Amino acid sequence: MIYMDNAAATRLDERIWEVMGPYFLDSYAVATSEFGHSMGLDAREALGNARTALAQKLGVTDKELVFTSGDTESSNMALKGVVRAQEKKGKHIVVSAIEDFPVLNSAKALERRGYKVTYLPVDADGMLNMEALKAALTKETVLVSVQQANQEIGTLQDLKAIGEIVHDAGALFHTDATHAFARVPTDYGRSPADLVTMSAHTIHGPKGVGGLLVKEGTPFSKWMDGGFQENNLRAGLENIPGIVGFAKAAELVTDEENERIRKMRDVLIDRLLSEVEDTMLNGHRTKRVPQNANVTFHYVEGESITLHLDMREIEVSTGSACFSRSLEASHVIMGIGGDHERAHGSIRYSLGRFNRIEEAQEVVEAMKDIVKRLREISPLKRGGK
Repeated sequence: MIYMDNAAATRLDERIWEVMGPYFLDSYAVATSEFGHSMGLDAREALGNARTALAQKLGVTDKELVFTSGDTESSNMALKGVVRAQEKKGKHIVVSAIEDFPVLNSAKALERRGYKVTYLPVDADGMLNMEALKAALTKETVLVSVQQANQEIGTLQDLKAIGEIVHDAGALFHTDATHAFARVPTDYGRSPADLVTMSAHTIHGPKGVGGLLVKEGTPFSKWMDGGFQENNLRAGLENIPGIVGFAKAAELVTDEENERIRKMRDVLIDRLLSEVEDTMLNGHRTKRVPQNANVTFHYVEGESITLHLDMREIEVSTGSACFSRSLEASHVIMGIGGDHERAHGSIRYSLGRFNRIEEAQEVVEAMKDIVKRLREISPLKRGGK
């Protein structure tokens, strides 16, 4: 099987399973205080070591990193924790129109509770409109959330420029780095982002574990009641095996691996655009994460392409409404100025550690044949919609 849906979930690296295993079977206690029993102290030590390793990768201090159950919880924490802490200042937040659902739906939930939300437009490449950002900010704005990299089209935003505008207006800045963390070299300690979402599942780590960077001094209110874990910012028992795996996953990602993945991505993009007629790239050509290629094939449905690829044991994803639980076309493709036809014909190829250049070549050959066959029976008219 050729798996190219790594933006959704990655295969766990065996080396990560090896370091996680003992905390399922041997040192399986919770992380106790310094006066706890030996097994609990082992778990506490593992938690501390993982936190230190990840904090160093991020360029921050240990106490600024909060472990969570993944990017969904992290983004919920970021938006809801900040607005609860700053209700006296104002009730206005700003997000980009192409954010992933944890941010978008958190913003909509806050909107239902009486907050004002501004959804910022992006250009045809998915880049944030900076003038629109400046115009949206007011004295009531408490938080701006703009992703570092888009989950569908891979476009990278300019965190430095966005952060400067946000901070000049006296607001806080959150970025969802789920698809950029470890893949795009970033010193988050020096970046202007006050809060950063990340997850293990996109870098061959375990599902169900992630992190939220909350920089020191950031106004933040605990939003989930319970115990006093994670510096009293997040209640609930720490997922020790998952956290250990998360730290190992971040350690294993190298610049060499990212460059190899980028070369595979470029093969996909270059060959698909040049060898398959009536195609277009979605997202910025160069300002994109190394693992993402998103291409629209006009006059065919992404659903049909995906099913035909699956019959050939090639796994990808599509922006077709038919494959969406909401039965709506991709809000990202629509947000960059696309229409339903462009969204329905889009295919996302997301690459990972276990893909090889030969697989990229095989996928191109399969696409050439599948798209040709589907267009021969397509009811859509060339030159029109």
